[in-house]
Amino acid sequence: MANSIALFKKYIDLLSEVYKSGAKTSVLDIDGTLVQAGANANEIIIPKISMDGLADYSRNGGYVSGDITLSNETVKFNYDRGRKFFVDAMDNQETVGLAFGRLSSEFIRTKVIPELDAVRFATYAAIPGIGTASTDITTGEGALFALMTANNAMDEAEVPSEGRYLFITPTLHNFISNVDSYKSKAAMEKYAGIIDVPQSRFYTAVDLLDGKSEDETAGGYKKNAAAKNINFMIIHKAAVIQYSKHTVNKIFTPEENQTADAWQFCYRAYGLMDAYENKAAGIYLHTEADKTAE
Repeated sequence: MANSIALFKKYIDLLSEVYKSGAKTSVLDIDGTLVQAGANANEIIIPKISMDGLADYSRNGGYVSGDITLSNETVKFNYDRGRKFFVDAMDNQETVGLAFGRLSSEFIRTKVIPELDAVRFATYAAIPGIGTASTDITTGEGALFALMTANNAMDEAEVPSEGRYLFITPTLHNFISNVDSYKSKAAMEKYAGIIDVPQSRFYTAVDLLDGKSEDETAGGYKKNAAAKNINFMIIHKAAVIQYSKHTVNKIFTPEENQTADAWQFCYRAYGLMDAYENKAAGIYLHTEADKTAE
């Protein structure tokens, strides 16, 4: 069985590729080479830098000394979810491996990725101090005006124009596409990337289903009762701390499995989603109008 387990493990590396090609938010992941493992399994260490600003120069005394601090900060994962699933025992180990590959990639694509995107957007929407606006947008001109307002706010807050990503619903993106091409092109070429996000992943708050309670056995997530639909978000990549891992950390053979004649795989997705305290202006949230105010 050792050879079979080794065969399955080669598929684990492919899970990250499925994630990268499907997750709308994967463009915001931090460079994995900068991340170190923490003392505990649920921690990572990220580098941080801080420095003093300019001081008066003296012709007699010269320069005033300043401090530069290079430090490593330990942060805990704030997202930790998992499931176990089964593949019926088969004689041919390669067939089992292919079945696992199809099952796991479909699971990542249809279950893991939508939830991870939804949780991230909801988390960033709740960061204190970000730019916000709430209006209903029904035309391309209205969408362009809202984007212009958002970019003006970020420009005034001195958020670098490079590295801004626009996440927008397909409906609004289509509205913009129907506006005169020179107007829409000028507005949309400002971004490092434009990513369409289905409304089903785009809420200001979501509830994670525990998979155990009577009405939550299906797992996954749902829109929070008090949440609003997000029209678009502009996120400067350097403003967020986003790191993700996908792993199959336990594999049981049919002989080891005490409940079924099947291979059992325990899948776990865990990661970090947060923003730097001094870079909240690098996130701009635009939602639907607040209906409760009407």
